[in-house]
Amino acid sequence: MIDIVYAILIFVFLFVYVWSLYNLPILAAGVRNLRKARPKTNRQSRRSKDLPAFSIIVPVKNEEKVIGRLLEALSKLTYPADRKEVIVVEDGSTDKTLDICTQYAARGGSNIKILRKPLSNGKPSALNHGIMHATGQILAIFDADNVPARDVLLNASRYFEDPAVAAVQGRTLSINSEENMLTKFVSHEEAVWCEAYLRGKDVLNLFVHLKGSCQFIRREVLNKFKGFAEDALSEDMEISARLAESGYKIKYASDVRSWQESPSGLTQLFRQRTRWYRGTMEVAFRYGRLMARPSRLRFDAEATLLGPFILIVSLFNYLSASCMFLVPSFLSAFWQFVLQSSALITTGLVLLCGVALVYSSRPRRLRDVLWLPFVYFYWCLQAFIALYALLLIVLRKPRRWVKTDKKGVIANSRSDLGGLRD
Repeated sequence: MIDIVYAILIFVFLFVYVWSLYNLPILAAGVRNLRKARPKTNRQSRRSKDLPAFSIIVPVKNEEKVIGRLLEALSKLTYPADRKEVIVVEDGSTDKTLDICTQYAARGGSNIKILRKPLSNGKPSALNHGIMHATGQILAIFDADNVPARDVLLNASRYFEDPAVAAVQGRTLSINSEENMLTKFVSHEEAVWCEAYLRGKDVLNLFVHLKGSCQFIRREVLNKFKGFAEDALSEDMEISARLAESGYKIKYASDVRSWQESPSGLTQLFRQRTRWYRGTMEVAFRYGRLMARPSRLRFDAEATLLGPFILIVSLFNYLSASCMFLVPSFLSAFWQFVLQSSALITTGLVLLCGVALVYSSRPRRLRDVLWLPFVYFYWCLQAFIALYALLLIVLRKPRRWVKTDKKGVIANSRSDLGGLRD
């Protein structure tokens, strides 16, 4: 019995070891590409009639603090009015959200549609309701707290010139990064995730997953899939897995930008990440079949979906290895090597994230590396949240789509937030 337990533990820890080694070159590729990246010059613009038509879908529920800001930003997009439409899906708000949307619709004419959904049962359902009324070739999805850059549609449209591209994920930035220490840290995490990890996957032609907002999908593809899975807590990750399973390409677009609100309190962060991690783990269970027909894309998709599980195991691995540096160990030399080397690889990943942070920040500041000591605390917090999410699955707790409350705070030194500060 003991031998079986040891065999299982060896397999688990070696799997974490391999997973960590696997992701190192992805991050390195992202950092290298980011280091060499140059600002993109304006390419020759196409005639209005040659541009694809966009349907911008915005699901809203009790978003009176932020929805006006988004609708104002959408009205300033540099894209032909006859090639875009805004579809707001009002999902049972009890505040002034509907009134605000109605006022903007009256000013925006036929380009803004307000749909009232009779039954409120989560974002995926609201998105599907909006898709049924969409007419554009490309569906653009923004959360209510977003403030997209003026050129967001124009830049996104260029990626769809490649017929092989089914979806595009833009870069999301924090609109309240300077509100407090937590929002600052989450903004750094977002920068590294987009500009190093997703960029690295895109450079290596691996699995780029959608993030739920500032995302763009061909309507014909989404109709083929019959919309988003309404029982999924992470509908973005679920549709990404379906796209990968069918061999569709998702591109990461660093020049397609939108600002959004970062959680400013631990309670907000805990609820948001619990839903994310539980949703991703459930998608991992559902799409284990990806390896039935192995390919580079499918393998990377499966590795990405296993992220929350690896996070949990690596925490115990890291804590065990740390203890061995402080107290005498009763473990064999082999176990000590496995645990300590895994801990060193984890440390390497964190350091590489620090390098990515320097290059992803604008302007680039070497002092951003001073945030590295806080990475360990934040990483442990994320691991504990992932463990809690796993317990919810094991205990079969009811699945509820919980929205993240927004405050409408703008705390960012950038002056080009969708033209809101002109």
